[in-house]
Amino acid sequence: MDKNLYGLLAEFDTATELVDAATKVREAGFTKTDAFSPFPLHEIDEALGIKRSILPVLVFFGGLTGLCLGVGLQVFIHYIDYPLNIGGRPYLSWPSFVPASYELTILLAGFTAVFGMLFLNGLPRPYHPVFNVPRFSLASREKFFLLIEAADPKYDESETRDFMESLNPQEVFDVAE
Repeated sequence: MDKNLYGLLAEFDTATELVDAATKVREAGFTKTDAFSPFPLHEIDEALGIKRSILPVLVFFGGLTGLCLGVGLQVFIHYIDYPLNIGGRPYLSWPSFVPASYELTILLAGFTAVFGMLFLNGLPRPYHPVFNVPRFSLASREKFFLLIEAADPKYDESETRDFMESLNPQEVFDVAE
């Protein structure tokens, strides 16, 4: 395997061809793959075998943390640190805790969503080796691309190239790092 080779990139004309090729790639046992399209393809996740994201679970726990922080902070202030009895009201007046707790819930859930998405997507990543392929600029306008990385355990340069060419792409490119 060439040390400077990142993988092989196949170019397709239509979204259907890309999804069909991605399904065949997954069925062949390749796991380190990616697809590039000028618009979102909801079928490509299943075709490549991409699992559901853990992000909704992280956002839920971020919101739950915000709720606990909001309630805990107010309980500490109003009951433990600086209790004030104003007009005979109870120290722990739960209805008055709702606005601040709600705001902290939304704030931490939002931060978790943004930073979790950035982390899980490996962003910010201003450079990717596929940018070295001159025709890849068409991925933002009209063409569809499928990548198999050289780091894939099943990757063998000649066999993988033959397999990619059997998918009937427009062309197969070497992607250098």
